[in-house]
Amino acid sequence: PSSMFVDKVSVIVRAGDGGDGHMSFRREKFIDHGGPDGGDGGDGGDVVVLASRNQNTLATYRYQKLLNAESGKAGSKQRMHGKSGDDLVLKVPVGTVIMNEKDEVIADLHQDGERAIIAKGGKGGFGNAHFVSSVRQAPRIAEKGEKGESMDSVFELKMIADVGIVGLPNAGKSTLLSKISNARPEIADYPFTTLRPNLGMVDLGEDESLLFADIPGLIEGASEGKGLGDEFLRHIERTRVLIHMIDIYDEDVAKSYQTVQNELRQYKVDLTARPQIVALNKIDGVDAKTLIKKQTALQKVIPAESPIMTLSAASGVGLDELLYEAKTIAQAQVAAEAEAKQNEVPVIRMPESADTWEVEKVENHFVVRGKKIERFAARTDFSSSAGTQRLRDIMKKMGILHELRRKGAEAGQKIHIGNHGTVEF
Repeated sequence: PSSMFVDKVSVIVRAGDGGDGHMSFRREKFIDHGGPDGGDGGDGGDVVVLASRNQNTLATYRYQKLLNAESGKAGSKQRMHGKSGDDLVLKVPVGTVIMNEKDEVIADLHQDGERAIIAKGGKGGFGNAHFVSSVRQAPRIAEKGEKGESMDSVFELKMIADVGIVGLPNAGKSTLLSKISNARPEIADYPFTTLRPNLGMVDLGEDESLLFADIPGLIEGASEGKGLGDEFLRHIERTRVLIHMIDIYDEDVAKSYQTVQNELRQYKVDLTARPQIVALNKIDGVDAKTLIKKQTALQKVIPAESPIMTLSAASGVGLDELLYEAKTIAQAQVAAEAEAKQNEVPVIRMPESADTWEVEKVENHFVVRGKKIERFAARTDFSSSAGTQRLRDIMKKMGILHELRRKGAEAGQKIHIGNHGTVEF
């Protein structure tokens, strides 16, 4: 059943390639080559993710595994610049995290309207008009457009709610959410009624509200994927307070509590560290002696700082007190988060210089690697002698030819520039 809720999808995103620069010459009266007039290629479009509160699922991307931004158009004569490719804007729910193939987080969208570029479009190549100089009046050089970035990525939705409602199946979580908010979750007397997390906004005053998330019922082994699996545990990673609901008619309420706690503890993030309210539900018709007995059993196993509250979600008994307690704890958490952020020491990382490069001898040839020189190589038309000569000139200015000579490179020897092409020394 867990596969019915798409909250994690794998997709390949590809930014647009840059358009090729154009090589042409003006034709003037009596002069075949009146001057270079080849225009630059357009830039490729970026792949952008945009958080939108109007989105609540990643299902759009379930069957769309390859997402391409538009490539730039080639330049043309008369110095006409090629059209740049349009960005591909992917709307995702607030709370979506984007990871690359190394499981590194490259975007974490917390707020409505937040944007992030996850794949950068390639730069358009320069046309030959770009290379005119006092010593080069008729350049026969035009660059190729750069390839856009490509990435195997994972989109994962982690709901951002103030309060998460957890408990065993049929503890009354959906009933509680339906009573305190305008959410209308499916409610029935069988396990796993809730197949996907439900959200409900609860108004607590003139300018106060809390977002509640009803998390599908957890069973023993949920953290290992049993029942509805651990897919839904990720939705409470960001909640500020948990309401742990327990059916007062459970034969052993302490065991019910410990079962869910154990799953929260064994998840990859120990969720038992979240502040909790333990709520004994369905107290209608329960006598005072039984109520005290159940509360006493729970007090032996829950943390001292976790309050035990009694309520009936169906009839509304105790709901105001529960909401007040949840609001108080959530507000305290917000204040603590703000203080921690204020006291955070910023980490300053020096960006890697694009000018750095390295030369390595491999068998009977040399390999040159480096961000800047490889970008030049990617834009070089290796079938053009003028293009490869320009690349050699750049290598000379950067000191690469000197290093090759120092390492024993000889005339005519092959020099590989990354995996983009080869030139002769």
